[in-house]
Amino acid sequence: MATEQEPMTPPEQPGETPSSSPVPEADEQTAALDEMRDRWRRALADLDNLRKRHAKELERVRAEERARTSAAWLPVLDNLERALAHSDSDPSAVLKGVEAVRDQAVEVLRGLGYPRYEETGVPFDPTRHEVVGVVDTPDAEPNTVAQVVSPGYGADGKQLRPAFVVVSKRQE
Repeated sequence: MATEQEPMTPPEQPGETPSSSPVPEADEQTAALDEMRDRWRRALADLDNLRKRHAKELERVRAEERARTSAAWLPVLDNLERALAHSDSDPSAVLKGVEAVRDQAVEVLRGLGYPRYEETGVPFDPTRHEVVGVVDTPDAEPNTVAQVVSPGYGADGKQLRPAFVVVSKRQE
């Protein structure tokens, strides 16, 4: 009589676990990779949301600043309209009114951080002045502002416009 024999397997050593196949290790790596991809996608989405929030906030701040600046100019516009309404009045009174409106506009610019400057006799400074002419003036120091054609606005590196000036040249 023939008996069937069972296949022989080596006996397990104490504390030893049956050998694991490489498949579970690959599953762990795949799961870790999937988790990293998910985290990466979430970080990208967070970054995109932050960018959109920042753009919205920037536009809101710009709109508020435009409104604040426009509101500062409204009284100047009102006074110009009043001056035009009195155009048939005494010319000297109209002139005084227009000068007052100009002074008001200069004050608005100063309040916005751009004070007016139009001094003569000061040394020419290319960061504050733009030369529109040169004159030979015997009583003026060379390279000084002899005449201001248009005033400049701003100070300390925050310049709206340089002053357009005529500069004295060296006498030879």
